[in-house]
Amino acid sequence: MNASHTRQIRLLIVDDHKVVRLGLRTLLGRYSDIEVVGEAGTVAAAVEETARLQPTVVLMDVRLPDGNGFEACRQIRAAQHETRVLFLTSFAEEQIVLESIDAGGDGYLLKEIDDESLVRGIRTVAGGQSILDPAVTKRVLERVKNSDSNVSQDMLPALSPQEKRVLALVAEGKTNKEIGLALGLSDKTVKNYLSNIMEKLGLTRRSQAAAYFVQHSPGK
Repeated sequence: MNASHTRQIRLLIVDDHKVVRLGLRTLLGRYSDIEVVGEAGTVAAAVEETARLQPTVVLMDVRLPDGNGFEACRQIRAAQHETRVLFLTSFAEEQIVLESIDAGGDGYLLKEIDDESLVRGIRTVAGGQSILDPAVTKRVLERVKNSDSNVSQDMLPALSPQEKRVLALVAEGKTNKEIGLALGLSDKTVKNYLSNIMEKLGLTRRSQAAAYFVQHSPGK
């Protein structure tokens, strides 16, 4: 089961159930490129341990005793720009998935996933890409399509090349600061681009824009 990957992935497991954390640690410990550097069971502990341990990826549950994983994700992404957040939860509701995108999450997987797919997801997110569980992708895109039926499928080409680049990074779960660094733009300029994108597409939420790009971008 050990992988030949050379880059070591430092992983922090966040879940309110100690048995789940132990199971994940045991399971993921079989892969040589993944090192579980710590655990947390609350929002506060997740933020504190991320700052202390500097993990590559935080494997985050949604339900936590002192709040939720979205709050933890926002705080982590604001303070630790290089850390990636992968949600692992039993919730498959579309609204919760969209909230994870709004929070800046880099991926969303269901706990029913098999171990090989989980490891692939961790590696994908660690490599800078985003991932969405196939079991919820169709429903999420269908919800966006239905709730924003007034948005024409022809609107994506109406965006400027730079607006498309910004929107693509939003769809990858990047924060405004990360988008600015990637494109050489100030935070204010990124916000202006996002405002223009939302107006052109007739959308109001960041998660809607991300899902719209996934739905309408070439090859989708």
